[in-house]
Amino acid sequence: MSGAQPFAQAVVLWQRQHGRHELPWQNTRDPYRVWLSEIMLQQTQVATVLGYYRRFLLRFPDVAALAAAPEDAVLAEWSGLGYYSRARNLHRAARRVVAEHGGVFPGSAEQLAQLPGIGRSTAAAIAAFCFGERVPILDANVRRVLSRFLAFEHDLARAPHERALWGLAAGLVPERAGDMPAYTQGLMDLGASVCTAREPSCAVCPLESACAARCSGEPERFPVRSRKLLRKSESWWLLFLREPGGRVWLQRRPEPGIWAGLFCAPVFADEEALLAHAARKGARQLQAWAPVRHALTHRQLLLHPVHMELGTADLLEEGGSWFAPREWPTLGLPAPIRSMLADRR
Repeated sequence: MSGAQPFAQAVVLWQRQHGRHELPWQNTRDPYRVWLSEIMLQQTQVATVLGYYRRFLLRFPDVAALAAAPEDAVLAEWSGLGYYSRARNLHRAARRVVAEHGGVFPGSAEQLAQLPGIGRSTAAAIAAFCFGERVPILDANVRRVLSRFLAFEHDLARAPHERALWGLAAGLVPERAGDMPAYTQGLMDLGASVCTAREPSCAVCPLESACAARCSGEPERFPVRSRKLLRKSESWWLLFLREPGGRVWLQRRPEPGIWAGLFCAPVFADEEALLAHAARKGARQLQAWAPVRHALTHRQLLLHPVHMELGTADLLEEGGSWFAPREWPTLGLPAPIRSMLADRR
């Protein structure tokens, strides 16, 4: 195999014979459904996305329905999927599509990338799948496939090297626009199931004979990326206040920050601060629950939930409100907060 077209043809043929075809967002050219799947799949496994994707479409079947919905309703459907800025940008983008494009998605990657939350690779995926545009994608899986095939030695943590790989990727796309959906999906499938980060299955890869990293005997050395993820640890003390009628006090998290815009129990830096606040409000019947660990991209949270009751419902603080057991499930809540509330319902 040599040259761009044999590479593209090998990927297209492999995808049509061995790639994934059963996922609910495949076999459609509806940009709304493709866009939704691409956003949900960012940093989230397919198995996790499947249920959310179906439920989200039931609630918001098209871009007009999503644009017309309040943000809290969108966040509620997204609750538990994580990376909530994706949901807020999804909502903003839907409103832009309706307001500026008459409810019709722009037909090019360049235009799509102007919408909130749609980066270059996501825009290219939508354009390739839905409009057959000859543009490359470079998500994490595809970056790994291409950097190994080319034995791309440069550090992808540096922007100039990332741009260089984009240029090489552009030179590998098929000549036929009709091959773009299979080619794009094929690269994704290879990265997800064959050219994996650890122990790649080189023996069944259609690119094996021409893969420079495979020929070097060190495929796992690629991609080269010097910057490592540093995850800091934080302890949060959560005050779950209930009033005699069973309602719970929740307040919206500030923006920017962790869980921005979502509803949460009041957060304190330590137990002393939580108890002092509760005492000022007249809370009683202290009950501490078992701590919960929750990993975010850049944070490892140790959550300390504390349950207390108020003798009355008087608690007027900015950004918060009382929510009955039938009300809080409809809110945008972080997954661990939703679980804590459900366990003590």
